[in-house]
Amino acid sequence: MNLKISTIETLGAHDGPGLRTVLFLHGCPLKCLYCHNPEMTAFNKDKSSCAFKNYSVQYLVDFCKKYKNFYGKNGGVTLSGGEPLLQAELVLELIRALKKEGIHTCLDTSGGVNFSEAVKGVLDEVDLVLLDIKHTDNEAHIKLVGQSMDKTLAVLKYLKDRGKDFVIRQVIVSGWTDNIEQVRQLKKLAQGALKIELLPYHAMGEHKWEKLGIEYPLKNTMPPSKELMQELNKILSE
Repeated sequence: MNLKISTIETLGAHDGPGLRTVLFLHGCPLKCLYCHNPEMTAFNKDKSSCAFKNYSVQYLVDFCKKYKNFYGKNGGVTLSGGEPLLQAELVLELIRALKKEGIHTCLDTSGGVNFSEAVKGVLDEVDLVLLDIKHTDNEAHIKLVGQSMDKTLAVLKYLKDRGKDFVIRQVIVSGWTDNIEQVRQLKKLAQGALKIELLPYHAMGEHKWEKLGIEYPLKNTMPPSKELMQELNKILSE
């Protein structure tokens, strides 16, 4: 069995602490209106554009080991996507193998998957979880990503119950998540998190939608202003 990998980024600096190798795993159950990797998702019906390669766990461990000197004390390997928990059994095997090599592991996930024993195993074994909470209102969550937030909340509860290290992330999208009350609710949900990261929306994935012949739902949506981001971040420190 091999892991389906869409992209491998070496020395990434925005997907967890320190410098990291980032493995972008193929496949995602969500249909985010602002998705910047539509080539990996369920709503992309053009199979010819779903480019990925199959890699064995041992190959990926050997690859990541080559960059171990660059990781330093804080860096390591991040499993991102797409949604890495769709391949939970192999992801668990990979995490265990990386930990044997003394490499810090991080999981970047929306939590929007069925809560299987393999998923629990991944959450138990991984060193850090970056949990993306798309919206704090369930109806808005469904409209924004195509499914309820129940699965994400189940992952969040499991992390809290187990005392795991986790960071909460949310993309701030104009007209969706860019209001004070929504961020206040996010702060409540995130109790116990190491930190909360508010990420300003960007449209850098729009050209990928166009290339796939799919209409981009948030066309002409502008990123939130610096002033608004400052205001929303201020709420987190209150």
